[in-house]
Amino acid sequence: MAQFNVDSFQSAARESGSVNPSQQAVWRGGPAGPRLVGGTTFTGKSALDEAQVEVLAQACLQGLDAARRVVLGWRRQGQVLADIYVRGVAPCARLIGQWWSEDTLDFASTTIVAAHLQQLLHEFSAEFLQEAPKERNGWSLLLLTEPGAQHSMGLFMLSEFFRRDGWTVTTGVPQDMAEFKRLAQSDWFDAVGVSISTDRHLQALATALRQLKDSTVNPSMQFFVGGPMAVLEPARLKSMPAEVVAHDAPATVKWVAQRMPVLALTSGKTLNVQG
Repeated sequence: MAQFNVDSFQSAARESGSVNPSQQAVWRGGPAGPRLVGGTTFTGKSALDEAQVEVLAQACLQGLDAARRVVLGWRRQGQVLADIYVRGVAPCARLIGQWWSEDTLDFASTTIVAAHLQQLLHEFSAEFLQEAPKERNGWSLLLLTEPGAQHSMGLFMLSEFFRRDGWTVTTGVPQDMAEFKRLAQSDWFDAVGVSISTDRHLQALATALRQLKDSTVNPSMQFFVGGPMAVLEPARLKSMPAEVVAHDAPATVKWVAQRMPVLALTSGKTLNVQG
C-alpha cells in the first residue's frame, strides 16, 4: 500500500527544533513575534471565522503545542472536528499559503506550519473517524498528489473524510510520473483522485490519466482532479480526462459517491447499477 509522505515536514520541524517565530520564521514586513489573538481561553461556542483562523495560524508559528491548545479550545467550545477541519484547519493552510505567496513568510516556516497542521490531523484521526462513522460501503479509492508535491496535508484531510464515510482509501505522494502510474495500477480501485497544486505536470498527468482510463480493468472507475489548481485556475485543467472538483472535503465525498455504481450482491455476484 502506498505510504503517505510526511517525512519532509517532520524532518524540517526536527531540524528547526521548537518554532520561535522571531528566530526561525522569516517575516518580511510583518510582526517578528506573532502571539495568539485573545490567548487560548475560549468561552461559549463561537463561529470559526477569519479571526479564529488567524489565531490558529499564529499558534502554528509558535509551535505544535500552541496549535494543539487552540484546537482543543475549539473542541471545548463544542465544535465538532469536521467543522474544525473544514472551517479552521483548511482555511489556515490557505492563509499560510497566502502569506508565503505575498513573501510575508519564508518557505521553511511555511513547511513547518504545514507539518504542525498535518500532525494535528494525525493526532485527532481516531476521534474524527468515530464522530460519525458509517459502515463500509465496499468502494476503494486512490488519492494521489501530483509528482514531486511539496505539501500533502489537504490530501490527507480529504482521505480522512472518505474513510469516515466508509471508503477504503490508499494515499500516495509519487516522486515522478513513473511512480504515479505504478501506484495507479497497484490495485483495484473504484475511483482515483489527484490533487494538483502547480502547472508543472499538467500535460504529463493528462496523458497518464488517459492511458489509465484506456487500460483499466474496471470500466466503472471514476477519475477526478482537485486541489489548489481546481480552485484557482480550473480552466487550466480542462485538458484532463477527469472531472474537476473544487468542493471542500465533505462535498467532494458526496459528489464522488453520487457518481459511483450501486453495489448489490445477488447469488454471490456483484451487479453494477449506475446511480
